[in-house]
Amino acid sequence: MKKLPIGLSDFKELIEENYYYFDKTKYIDEIIKDGAKVKLFTRPRRFGKTLNMSMLKYFFD
Repeated sequence: MKKLPIGLSDFKELIEENYYYFDKTKYIDEIIKDGAKVKLFTRPRRFGKTLNMSMLKYFFD
């Protein structure tokens, strides 16, 4: 049974430990195609900003 990732923001841990995850990997394609030098992620608290950055870190590493 999958667990809820309350308070977790490490993408690798979420995937390896079988947590629920709303797949945002398609977002990577948008970031690459945009071509901007700087990205500003403005979202409310607890909206996945750190998790998205972790996903990007693992993708580009």
